[in-house]
Amino acid sequence: MRIEGNWIDREETQTVCRMIEASGYQAYFVGGCVRNALLGVPVHDIDIATDALPQHVIEMAKAAGLKSVPTGIEHGTVTVISGHIPHEVTTFRQDVETFGRHAVVAYSSDVAQDARRRDFTMNALYARRDGVVVDPLDGLPDLENRHVRFIDDPDQRIREDYLRILRFFRFHALYGDPGQGLDAEGLAAVAAHVEGLAGLSRERVGAEMVKLLAAPDPAPSVAAMRATGVLNAVLPGADDRMLALLVHSESDAGIDPCPMRRLAALGGEDVAIRLRLSKAQSKRLALLRAEMREMTPAAELGYRYGAEAAVDILLLRDAAIERVYDPSQRQLVERGAMASFPLVARDLMPNYTGPALGARLDELEQRWIASGFTLTRDDLLD
Repeated sequence: MRIEGNWIDREETQTVCRMIEASGYQAYFVGGCVRNALLGVPVHDIDIATDALPQHVIEMAKAAGLKSVPTGIEHGTVTVISGHIPHEVTTFRQDVETFGRHAVVAYSSDVAQDARRRDFTMNALYARRDGVVVDPLDGLPDLENRHVRFIDDPDQRIREDYLRILRFFRFHALYGDPGQGLDAEGLAAVAAHVEGLAGLSRERVGAEMVKLLAAPDPAPSVAAMRATGVLNAVLPGADDRMLALLVHSESDAGIDPCPMRRLAALGGEDVAIRLRLSKAQSKRLALLRAEMREMTPAAELGYRYGAEAAVDILLLRDAAIERVYDPSQRQLVERGAMASFPLVARDLMPNYTGPALGARLDELEQRWIASGFTLTRDDLLD
Protein backbone atom coordinates (compact mmCIF):
# COMPACT_ATOMS: atom_id res chain seq x y z
CA MET A 1 0.00 0.00 0.00
CA ARG A 2 1.18 3.51 -0.80
CA ILE A 3 0.09 6.88 0.57
CA GLU A 4 -0.29 9.91 -1.63
CA GLY A 5 -0.58 13.64 -1.06
CA ASN A 6 0.95 16.94 -2.01
CA TRP A 7 2.80 17.05 1.29
CA ILE A 8 4.77 13.84 0.72
CA ASP A 9 5.91 14.83 -2.77
CA ARG A 10 6.92 18.32 -1.68
CA GLU A 11 10.60 18.96 -2.36
CA GLU A 12 11.17 20.51 1.06
CA THR A 13 9.97 17.32 2.77
CA GLN A 14 11.78 14.98 0.42
CA THR A 15 14.97 16.96 1.08
CA VAL A 16 14.79 16.14 4.81
CA CYS A 17 14.29 12.42 4.11
CA ARG A 18 17.10 12.28 1.56
CA MET A 19 19.38 14.10 4.00
CA ILE A 20 18.85 11.37 6.60
CA GLU A 21 19.09 8.44 4.19
CA ALA A 22 22.21 9.81 2.50
CA SER A 23 24.05 9.37 5.80
CA GLY A 24 22.98 5.73 6.01
CA TYR A 25 20.06 6.11 8.38
CA GLN A 26 16.40 5.16 8.07
CA ALA A 27 13.68 7.78 7.61
CA TYR A 28 9.97 7.00 7.91
CA PHE A 29 6.92 9.20 8.03
CA VAL A 30 4.96 8.13 11.10
CA GLY A 31 1.79 8.62 13.08
CA GLY A 32 -0.81 11.21 12.22
CA CYS A 33 0.48 12.16 8.79
CA VAL A 34 0.38 8.52 7.64
CA ARG A 35 -2.95 7.80 9.32
CA ASN A 36 -4.60 10.91 7.89
CA ALA A 37 -3.21 10.34 4.42
CA LEU A 38 -4.67 6.83 4.40
CA LEU A 39 -8.03 8.19 5.57
CA GLY A 40 -8.06 11.06 3.09
CA VAL A 41 -7.94 13.58 5.95
CA PRO A 42 -5.81 16.76 5.61
CA VAL A 43 -2.25 16.43 6.91
CA HIS A 44 -0.95 19.36 8.94
CA ASP A 45 2.05 18.08 10.91
CA ILE A 46 4.87 15.97 9.48
CA ASP A 47 6.59 13.54 11.83
CA ILE A 48 9.61 11.53 10.75
CA ALA A 49 11.06 8.59 12.71
CA THR A 50 14.69 7.62 12.29
CA ASP A 51 17.43 5.52 13.82
CA ALA A 52 19.77 8.53 13.72
CA LEU A 53 20.51 9.99 17.13
CA PRO A 54 19.35 13.58 17.78
CA GLN A 55 22.87 14.99 17.68
CA HIS A 56 23.44 13.33 14.32
CA VAL A 57 20.20 14.86 13.00
CA ILE A 58 21.42 18.29 14.07
CA GLU A 59 24.78 17.71 12.37
CA MET A 60 23.14 16.47 9.17
CA ALA A 61 20.81 19.46 9.05
CA LYS A 62 23.72 21.86 9.48
CA ALA A 63 25.68 20.16 6.71
CA ALA A 64 22.62 20.35 4.42
CA GLY A 65 22.13 24.05 5.13
CA LEU A 66 18.88 23.46 7.02
CA LYS A 67 17.88 24.96 10.35
CA SER A 68 17.36 22.59 13.28
CA VAL A 69 15.69 23.35 16.61
CA PRO A 70 16.03 20.99 19.62
CA THR A 71 12.31 21.29 20.43
CA GLY A 72 12.12 18.04 22.38
CA ILE A 73 15.66 16.79 22.42
CA GLU A 74 15.18 15.20 25.86
CA HIS A 75 12.67 12.92 24.11
CA GLY A 76 14.81 12.49 21.02
CA THR A 77 13.02 15.09 18.87
CA VAL A 78 14.64 17.71 16.65
CA THR A 79 12.61 20.00 14.42
CA VAL A 80 14.23 20.36 11.01
CA ILE A 81 12.98 23.33 9.02
CA SER A 82 13.12 22.99 5.27
CA GLY A 83 11.67 25.76 3.11
CA HIS A 84 9.93 27.25 6.18
CA ILE A 85 8.17 23.90 6.77
CA PRO A 86 8.84 22.23 10.17
CA HIS A 87 9.51 18.48 10.25
CA GLU A 88 9.56 16.76 13.65
CA VAL A 89 12.39 14.21 13.45
CA THR A 90 12.44 11.74 16.36
CA THR A 91 14.84 8.91 17.05
CA PHE A 92 13.37 5.41 17.40
CA ARG A 93 12.74 4.74 21.07
CA GLN A 94 11.84 1.93 23.43
CA ASP A 95 10.51 2.23 26.98
CA VAL A 96 12.79 1.01 29.74
CA GLU A 97 10.56 2.05 32.65
CA THR A 98 7.21 3.80 32.79
CA PHE A 99 5.37 5.47 35.68
CA GLY A 100 2.09 7.16 34.80
CA ARG A 101 3.06 10.39 33.11
CA HIS A 102 6.72 9.89 32.35
CA ALA A 103 8.92 7.18 30.94
CA VAL A 104 12.59 6.29 30.97
CA VAL A 105 13.38 5.64 27.33
CA ALA A 106 16.31 4.30 25.39
CA TYR A 107 17.05 4.92 21.75
CA SER A 108 16.58 2.05 19.35
CA SER A 109 17.46 1.08 15.80
CA ASP A 110 14.35 -1.09 15.39
CA VAL A 111 11.18 0.41 13.93
CA ALA A 112 9.07 -2.35 15.54
CA GLN A 113 10.35 -1.41 19.00
CA ASP A 114 9.50 2.21 18.27
CA ALA A 115 5.99 1.19 17.17
CA ARG A 116 5.33 -0.77 20.37
CA ARG A 117 5.73 2.29 22.61
CA ARG A 118 2.95 4.17 20.80
CA ASP A 119 -0.67 4.25 21.96
CA PHE A 120 -3.01 2.88 19.26
CA THR A 121 -2.41 0.54 16.36
CA MET A 122 -3.65 3.13 13.87
CA ASN A 123 -0.92 5.50 15.11
CA ALA A 124 1.83 2.91 14.66
CA LEU A 125 1.84 3.14 10.86
CA TYR A 126 4.95 4.24 9.00
CA ALA A 127 5.71 5.12 5.40
CA ARG A 128 8.92 5.42 3.40
CA ARG A 129 9.57 8.62 1.53
CA ASP A 130 8.19 7.01 -1.64
CA GLY A 131 4.88 6.52 0.19
CA VAL A 132 5.09 2.74 0.69
CA VAL A 133 3.42 1.90 4.01
CA VAL A 134 5.27 -0.05 6.68
CA ASP A 135 2.96 -1.71 9.22
CA PRO A 136 5.01 -3.45 11.95
CA LEU A 137 2.05 -4.11 14.27
CA ASP A 138 -0.71 -4.93 11.79
CA GLY A 139 -2.51 -1.63 12.35
CA LEU A 140 -3.86 -1.26 8.82
CA PRO A 141 -6.89 -3.54 9.36
CA ASP A 142 -7.83 -1.52 12.44
CA LEU A 143 -7.54 1.73 10.50
CA GLU A 144 -9.59 0.35 7.62
CA ASN A 145 -12.27 -0.83 10.07
CA ARG A 146 -12.15 2.45 12.02
CA HIS A 147 -11.33 0.44 15.14
CA VAL A 148 -9.40 2.34 17.81
CA ARG A 149 -7.38 -0.30 19.63
CA PHE A 150 -4.54 -0.04 22.14
CA ILE A 151 -1.25 -1.63 21.16
CA ASP A 152 -0.71 -4.96 22.93
CA ASP A 153 -1.88 -4.74 26.57
CA PRO A 154 -4.32 -1.81 27.12
CA ASP A 155 -3.61 -1.77 30.86
CA GLN A 156 0.10 -1.32 30.23
CA ARG A 157 -0.45 1.37 27.61
CA ILE A 158 -2.66 3.33 30.00
CA ARG A 159 -0.28 2.97 32.95
CA GLU A 160 2.45 4.45 30.74
CA ASP A 161 0.43 7.67 30.40
CA TYR A 162 -3.05 8.10 31.84
CA LEU A 163 -3.83 10.80 29.30
CA ARG A 164 -4.29 7.91 26.86
CA ILE A 165 -7.66 7.34 28.53
CA LEU A 166 -8.91 10.63 27.11
CA ARG A 167 -7.10 10.09 23.83
CA PHE A 168 -8.93 6.77 23.48
CA PHE A 169 -12.28 8.57 23.49
CA ARG A 170 -11.06 11.42 21.29
CA PHE A 171 -9.67 9.08 18.65
CA HIS A 172 -12.90 7.13 18.60
CA ALA A 173 -14.84 10.38 18.10
CA LEU A 174 -12.56 11.39 15.22
CA TYR A 175 -11.71 8.10 13.53
CA GLY A 176 -13.86 5.35 15.04
CA ASP A 177 -16.88 3.68 13.51
CA PRO A 178 -19.86 4.76 15.66
CA GLY A 179 -21.78 1.71 14.48
CA GLN A 180 -19.42 -0.78 16.10
CA GLY A 181 -18.89 1.12 19.35
CA LEU A 182 -15.66 1.40 21.29
CA ASP A 183 -13.17 -1.43 21.72
CA ALA A 184 -14.44 -3.59 24.61
CA GLU A 185 -10.98 -4.50 25.92
CA GLY A 186 -9.94 -0.86 25.83
CA LEU A 187 -13.08 0.24 27.67
CA ALA A 188 -12.49 -2.32 30.40
CA ALA A 189 -8.93 -1.09 30.87
CA VAL A 190 -10.10 2.53 30.95
CA ALA A 191 -12.70 1.76 33.63
CA ALA A 192 -10.03 0.01 35.72
CA HIS A 193 -7.69 2.99 35.68
CA VAL A 194 -9.97 6.03 36.04
CA GLU A 195 -8.21 7.04 39.25
CA GLY A 196 -5.03 7.67 37.26
CA LEU A 197 -6.61 10.75 35.70
CA ALA A 198 -6.24 12.59 39.01
CA GLY A 199 -2.48 12.78 38.52
CA LEU A 200 -2.66 14.58 35.18
CA SER A 201 -2.19 18.33 34.88
CA ARG A 202 -5.29 20.40 34.25
CA GLU A 203 -3.69 21.81 31.12
CA ARG A 204 -3.29 18.36 29.57
CA VAL A 205 -6.81 17.29 30.49
CA GLY A 206 -8.28 20.57 29.26
CA ALA A 207 -6.46 20.44 25.94
CA GLU A 208 -7.61 16.87 25.36
CA MET A 209 -11.23 17.62 26.25
CA VAL A 210 -11.33 20.64 23.94
CA LYS A 211 -9.98 18.50 21.08
CA LEU A 212 -12.53 15.77 21.81
CA LEU A 213 -15.44 18.22 21.83
CA ALA A 214 -14.27 19.70 18.53
CA ALA A 215 -14.92 16.35 16.79
CA PRO A 216 -17.89 16.25 14.39
CA ASP A 217 -19.91 14.03 16.75
CA PRO A 218 -18.38 13.37 20.18
CA ALA A 219 -21.69 12.31 21.76
CA PRO A 220 -21.13 8.50 21.60
CA SER A 221 -17.63 8.86 23.01
CA VAL A 222 -18.80 11.16 25.80
CA ALA A 223 -21.60 8.72 26.64
CA ALA A 224 -18.97 5.99 26.98
CA MET A 225 -16.92 8.33 29.18
CA ARG A 226 -19.93 8.68 31.48
CA ALA A 227 -20.50 4.92 31.57
CA THR A 228 -16.88 4.22 32.57
CA GLY A 229 -16.72 7.00 35.19
CA VAL A 230 -14.28 9.09 33.17
CA LEU A 231 -16.62 12.03 32.59
CA ASN A 232 -17.32 12.48 36.30
CA ALA A 233 -13.61 12.12 37.06
CA VAL A 234 -12.63 15.05 34.83
CA LEU A 235 -15.86 17.10 35.10
CA PRO A 236 -17.76 16.34 38.31
CA GLY A 237 -21.45 17.08 37.89
CA ALA A 238 -21.36 16.98 34.09
CA ASP A 239 -24.38 15.53 32.27
CA ASP A 240 -24.22 14.50 28.62
CA ARG A 241 -27.96 14.13 28.00
CA MET A 242 -28.15 17.38 25.99
CA LEU A 243 -25.13 16.67 23.85
CA ALA A 244 -26.56 14.31 21.24
CA LEU A 245 -29.50 16.62 20.44
CA LEU A 246 -27.19 19.63 20.31
CA VAL A 247 -24.90 17.87 17.82
CA HIS A 248 -27.94 16.85 15.76
CA SER A 249 -29.17 20.45 15.62
CA GLU A 250 -25.72 21.73 14.69
CA SER A 251 -25.51 19.24 11.84
CA ASP A 252 -29.00 20.01 10.53
CA ALA A 253 -28.31 23.74 10.56
CA GLY A 254 -24.85 23.40 9.01
CA ILE A 255 -23.18 24.96 12.06
CA ASP A 256 -19.57 24.06 12.78
CA PRO A 257 -18.65 22.28 16.04
CA CYS A 258 -17.68 24.53 18.95
CA PRO A 259 -16.03 23.04 22.06
CA MET A 260 -17.24 25.84 24.37
CA ARG A 261 -20.83 25.41 23.18
CA ARG A 262 -20.60 21.70 23.87
CA LEU A 263 -18.92 22.24 27.24
CA ALA A 264 -21.83 24.50 28.18
CA ALA A 265 -24.18 21.65 27.30
CA LEU A 266 -22.27 19.25 29.55
CA GLY A 267 -22.22 21.56 32.55
CA GLY A 268 -20.28 20.49 35.61
CA GLU A 269 -18.54 22.13 38.55
CA ASP A 270 -15.74 24.67 38.16
CA VAL A 271 -15.25 23.68 34.53
CA ALA A 272 -12.98 26.60 33.58
CA ILE A 273 -10.68 25.88 36.52
CA ARG A 274 -10.65 22.09 36.15
CA LEU A 275 -9.78 22.33 32.44
CA ARG A 276 -7.53 25.39 32.83
CA LEU A 277 -9.38 27.23 30.06
CA SER A 278 -8.02 30.48 28.67
CA LYS A 279 -9.60 33.77 29.74
CA ALA A 280 -11.41 34.04 26.41
CA GLN A 281 -12.71 30.46 26.65
CA SER A 282 -13.80 30.95 30.26
CA LYS A 283 -15.64 34.16 29.42
CA ARG A 284 -17.44 32.55 26.48
CA LEU A 285 -18.39 29.48 28.54
CA ALA A 286 -19.75 31.65 31.38
CA LEU A 287 -21.85 33.68 28.95
CA LEU A 288 -23.33 30.60 27.28
CA ARG A 289 -24.16 28.87 30.55
CA ALA A 290 -25.78 32.00 32.00
CA GLU A 291 -27.85 32.98 28.96
CA MET A 292 -29.02 29.46 28.08
CA ARG A 293 -31.12 29.58 31.27
CA GLU A 294 -32.71 32.94 30.40
CA MET A 295 -35.48 33.83 27.94
CA THR A 296 -33.80 36.78 26.23
CA PRO A 297 -35.33 37.09 22.72
CA ALA A 298 -33.23 36.04 19.72
CA ALA A 299 -32.93 39.56 18.30
CA GLU A 300 -31.78 40.97 21.61
CA LEU A 301 -29.19 38.20 21.95
CA GLY A 302 -27.81 39.16 18.56
CA TYR A 303 -27.67 42.82 19.54
CA ARG A 304 -25.98 42.25 22.89
CA TYR A 305 -23.57 39.42 22.08
CA GLY A 306 -23.21 39.19 18.30
CA ALA A 307 -24.64 36.62 15.90
CA GLU A 308 -22.27 33.76 16.68
CA ALA A 309 -22.78 33.78 20.46
CA ALA A 310 -26.52 34.33 20.03
CA VAL A 311 -26.90 31.25 17.83
CA ASP A 312 -24.87 29.22 20.34
CA ILE A 313 -27.25 30.29 23.12
CA LEU A 314 -30.32 29.42 21.07
CA LEU A 315 -28.90 26.01 20.18
CA LEU A 316 -28.26 25.29 23.84
CA ARG A 317 -31.62 26.61 24.95
CA ASP A 318 -33.46 24.38 22.48
CA ALA A 319 -31.38 21.31 23.37
CA ALA A 320 -32.11 21.89 27.06
CA ILE A 321 -35.85 21.49 26.43
CA GLU A 322 -35.32 18.67 23.94
CA ARG A 323 -36.35 20.79 20.97
CA VAL A 324 -34.54 20.86 17.63
CA TYR A 325 -33.07 24.27 16.81
CA ASP A 326 -35.14 26.38 14.39
CA PRO A 327 -32.77 27.94 11.79
CA SER A 328 -35.32 30.69 11.02
CA GLN A 329 -34.25 32.34 14.29
CA ARG A 330 -31.05 33.30 12.50
CA GLN A 331 -32.81 36.17 10.74
CA LEU A 332 -33.83 37.68 14.06
CA VAL A 333 -30.33 37.20 15.43
CA GLU A 334 -28.70 38.92 12.47
CA ARG A 335 -31.17 41.77 12.59
CA GLY A 336 -30.20 42.40 16.19
CA ALA A 337 -26.50 41.99 15.49
CA MET A 338 -26.64 44.71 12.82
CA ALA A 339 -28.67 47.16 14.96
CA SER A 340 -27.00 50.20 16.52
CA PHE A 341 -28.56 52.08 19.44
CA PRO A 342 -29.14 55.65 18.26
CA LEU A 343 -28.45 57.40 21.58
CA VAL A 344 -25.28 58.19 23.49
CA ALA A 345 -24.92 59.54 27.01
CA ARG A 346 -24.45 63.16 25.98
CA ASP A 347 -27.88 63.12 24.32
CA LEU A 348 -29.45 63.01 27.81
CA MET A 349 -27.16 65.53 29.47
CA PRO A 350 -27.41 67.77 31.43
CA ASN A 351 -30.92 66.63 32.40
CA TYR A 352 -29.46 63.34 33.62
CA THR A 353 -26.10 62.72 35.29
CA GLY A 354 -24.42 59.99 37.31
CA PRO A 355 -26.41 56.84 38.11
CA ALA A 356 -29.62 58.44 36.87
CA LEU A 357 -28.03 58.91 33.43
CA GLY A 358 -27.10 55.24 33.20
CA ALA A 359 -30.53 54.11 34.36
CA ARG A 360 -32.30 56.35 31.82
CA LEU A 361 -30.06 55.12 29.00
CA ASP A 362 -30.83 51.51 29.93
CA GLU A 363 -34.56 52.25 30.03
CA LEU A 364 -34.53 53.88 26.60
CA GLU A 365 -32.37 51.13 25.15
CA GLN A 366 -34.85 48.53 26.36
CA ARG A 367 -37.72 50.48 24.77
CA TRP A 368 -35.78 50.63 21.51
CA ILE A 369 -35.10 46.88 21.58
CA ALA A 370 -38.78 46.15 22.36
CA SER A 371 -39.76 48.19 19.29
CA GLY A 372 -37.79 45.84 17.10
CA PHE A 373 -35.00 48.43 16.83
CA THR A 374 -37.35 50.79 14.96
CA LEU A 375 -37.53 53.81 17.29
CA THR A 376 -35.38 56.69 16.09
CA ARG A 377 -33.27 59.08 18.13
CA ASP A 378 -36.04 61.68 17.97
CA ASP A 379 -38.63 59.10 19.04
CA LEU A 380 -36.60 58.23 22.09
CA LEU A 381 -35.90 61.83 23.06
CA ASP A 382 -39.48 62.98 22.57
